[in-house]
Amino acid sequence: MSETLTNRRLAPLPAQPAGVAWPTESWPDGPLPDLSSTPFAALIEDAFGAPSSERLGETHALVIVQQGRLIYERYGEGFGADQTYPSWSMGKSITHALVGIAVGDGRLEIGSPADVPEWRAAGDPRGAITLNQLLRMSSGLRWIEEYVPGEPSDVIEMLFGAGQADVAAYAASVPLAHEPGTFFYYSSGTTNIVSRTLARAVDAFGPDFETHMRARLFEPIGMMSPVPKFDAAGTFIGSSFCFCTARDFARFGLLYLRDGVWDGRRLLPAGWVDHARTPTYQQPGAEDVDGRYGAHWWLDRGGEGSFAALGYDGQSIVCVPDLDLVLVRHGATPLDKKQNLRAWTAQLVECFRRA
Repeated sequence: MSETLTNRRLAPLPAQPAGVAWPTESWPDGPLPDLSSTPFAALIEDAFGAPSSERLGETHALVIVQQGRLIYERYGEGFGADQTYPSWSMGKSITHALVGIAVGDGRLEIGSPADVPEWRAAGDPRGAITLNQLLRMSSGLRWIEEYVPGEPSDVIEMLFGAGQADVAAYAASVPLAHEPGTFFYYSSGTTNIVSRTLARAVDAFGPDFETHMRARLFEPIGMMSPVPKFDAAGTFIGSSFCFCTARDFARFGLLYLRDGVWDGRRLLPAGWVDHARTPTYQQPGAEDVDGRYGAHWWLDRGGEGSFAALGYDGQSIVCVPDLDLVLVRHGATPLDKKQNLRAWTAQLVECFRRA
């Protein structure tokens, strides 16, 4: 069974327009297109017209960047541009970037079995799981990614229960449920296994790994606000915890929209962004739950060809190559309203396409 599907051509990634400064220090402003013939104003009112809307729940921040310029920014009451917002699972996409840097350095090979000490025993079938299968949520490991209180949940137990001191060890302890590469299942535990594998490859944990994150990813693109969280074992909890300002999350989105190149310097290896947005094999019916998946990025949230970092409660960075657009949204959207938010996001992007 192929790990990825490549039968759809990837949308070209736009270059930074000539004469537009990179937002390493500050964001260059740009004009908002004429959106008067679209439902843009109504969609914004839906999000910000009340502290909590019936359709979306709370919206705390919205940042829109087009052609490398900040064209729209709004915050809910009590929130602002200098405030850091939770990443939740947008941290998975940050983890993907950090893995890419290690791949570019020759420290990791995604097609090789992942370096997981718990799987080294002779005959352990988990020992064949590749780093690529982990990045594509196709390891086959048994997992319950459930956020309903009172229901069985590996992710809650990992983050807040018995696994919180060593999230990767907890996630790596589970058995296989499917042959690796044949079954897609979204798992926060998978990302924390990846995060520890990365830390072992660069020989840095805790404060040393945070220094690595800042030097190789955050500071080169002007992300000065990130607050990553680590467990007691020193592993970056890459599944869930990296707080940033909305503008800094937009910088991260722009890095991916620019194919991993920033102001003439390649930070992510050539082809790494394409790796993120190349569809992963998903068994029949899997796409019907939350849509298509790439490698630690979701696909199509802003139309075909777009790709997105998504987090619990409705956090999102949506990259739309054909519009040269990055949309960042933070808030608190209940699980029973997440499909409403998905539709709202697609409608907001479509306003720019119609304009």
